Amino acid sequence: MKPLPFIHQTPSEAIQKVVQRRVRLSKKAFTIAYPGNPDALLDHPATHAAFHQDEYMPYWADLWPSAQMLGEALLQWAPPRSAGSPQTFRPEATSALEMGCGVGLPGIVALSLGMRVIFSDYDTAALGFAKRNAIANGFSPDQFELLPLDWRSPPENLRVNLLLASDVIYERRNIEPLVALIKTVVLPGGSCWLVDPNRPTQAEFLAALALNNLSFNQVAVQLAQAHGKVVHGSLFKIQV
Repeated sequence: MKPLPFIHQTPSEAIQKVVQRRVRLSKKAFTIAYPGNPDALLDHPATHAAFHQDEYMPYWADLWPSAQMLGEALLQWAPPRSAGSPQTFRPEATSALEMGCGVGLPGIVALSLGMRVIFSDYDTAALGFAKRNAIANGFSPDQFELLPLDWRSPPENLRVNLLLASDVIYERRNIEPLVALIKTVVLPGGSCWLVDPNRPTQAEFLAALALNNLSFNQVAVQLAQAHGKVVHGSLFKIQV
């Protein structure tokens, strides 16, 4: 029997502080709010209960470097133009699903490019922050959707041109359902853009892509942080 989807809701009282930050990427700046009390979230009884149920951790509640690197890659997207042919890429005709969206930065970048975006996460509190941030950056609720989603149990009718993911293969158990999700929800001719901060599980992820006959391009990406540290990662453009 197929397991029931795991959907969690971080209680509002667990979020004792909210940080608002102006995130500047190469061409645009975005206002992003996220919880500023990670220790309190980790210690909350609801988090402990969810961990015992499904090894849940509130990773959604931070603004991770991989999300910023994916947003940067989207802004720099310049699809190749065939010789003698007009540019065929039309953002307004592109449907995008951000999986494990957290506070939603890559999805908001996609909105700024004219795409129709579905924000998804298995914590509905994350979806609340994604909505808040999308609206704070000038987008109305009729321009995007919110979807509580367990990667292991996607809706049968969910299909998009572009799947967005940042820092989602931090655990080995995520790899198989992630690859299955790519094959299930991405329309033929579409792609998955995934940024990983070069975690040790990356080799197993690439092996899973090969096993499932999914071709990809890998591009080195990096993010210079305010305190001088540079985070290195990889952008995978996976074709379906």
